Amino acid sequence: MPQTTPLTIAIAGAGIGGLAAASLLADQGHHVTLFDQFDTPRSVGSGLVIQPVGRRVLDAVGAGGTARALGHNIQRMLGRETQSGRRVLDVSYGSSYGLAIHRAALFHSLMEAVQTRTVTLMSAHKVTGREGSYLTFEAGVRRGPFDLIIDASGANSVLSPIKTRPLPYGAIWTTVDWPNTSLPTTELSQRYRRANRMIGVMPIGTLPGETSQKAALFWSLPREGYADWQDRGLARWRSEALALWPDLAPFMDQITAPEQMVMARYTHGTLRKPFGDGIAHIGDAAHRASPQLGQGANMALLDAWALAQAIRYFPLDTALPAYARARRAHVFAYQSMSAAFTPQYQSDSRILPFVRDRILFPLSILPPAKQLLTALVKGSLLPPLGYLTPQDHSDV
Repeated sequence: MPQTTPLTIAIAGAGIGGLAAASLLADQGHHVTLFDQFDTPRSVGSGLVIQPVGRRVLDAVGAGGTARALGHNIQRMLGRETQSGRRVLDVSYGSSYGLAIHRAALFHSLMEAVQTRTVTLMSAHKVTGREGSYLTFEAGVRRGPFDLIIDASGANSVLSPIKTRPLPYGAIWTTVDWPNTSLPTTELSQRYRRANRMIGVMPIGTLPGETSQKAALFWSLPREGYADWQDRGLARWRSEALALWPDLAPFMDQITAPEQMVMARYTHGTLRKPFGDGIAHIGDAAHRASPQLGQGANMALLDAWALAQAIRYFPLDTALPAYARARRAHVFAYQSMSAAFTPQYQSDSRILPFVRDRILFPLSILPPAKQLLTALVKGSLLPPLGYLTPQDHSDV
């Protein structure tokens, strides 16, 4: 039997997944309260890519138009080995595209959509735990009771029992203006030296309220290497980066202080059971991986959509396991692929980049591997919502 009685729902975290879930569930008539730790909810991070499956979720919540207006279409992901200039990664979207966008622009699009619904937004509420159907916050505040708590509080969730392993490499990121350059504006471009050096740049459109086109620039770094990078100074790093990729000079010229580069550290892990009694975990609270496949934001959007679909069609006691079943295969596939791909591009191995360059890449540009790799990046290698995918496939 479908869920007919409106539920009282708390969502912890006004990030990508939390905002999408708030809109989708409010549309079903549920009473949604969205809690966020910041005084004014905001995004943290730089650029990302919304794949075709993720864009369909944005359209379902009414955020797609704004996101497309702010973001920038990319048609290809291209990576070359620095010494030889050979391609070692080349994925085309075919007739589709990836929507490269600044996280703040995506947040703006989703928040704008939430504000058209009846959703209660509670800022300055940092979650400290859960007591049954209640959420607890700093200063001893307790809110509830709720029929359902949705944990969308990300990688630092205090509600999720997920166990993760740290990945040996992370990256430093920044946002700069897209300069006058010969680099194509339709590509995520990367350069590699073996697997211990990676630098990339991606056009990401504009920020809300601005008109200048932006770029996300990132540099691979060992997990514990940020302090050493700071100690070495910008001049030495700039020289090393430009020796690998001279065309980046107009991007690098805009980086004048180490504080512009923000360190991101990654972990890998998956909840075998992304729900409990009265609680569901989505996004990074349910599964974490490196961003090598560009799927993090998309997975959060798909989790939100799958959970909303399950709540639409099932009573609450069966909706949560239905949500987990619907997402299990897709999440497993992408977690497995991420674990396999990441060391080829971010590790100290000398063997893996050789295998990548001489064996795997030549195979990847031949049918059917080429088509499979495109489907992998687009997020459509498997049905993202399993049996909860709408029959007409128009929304996901």
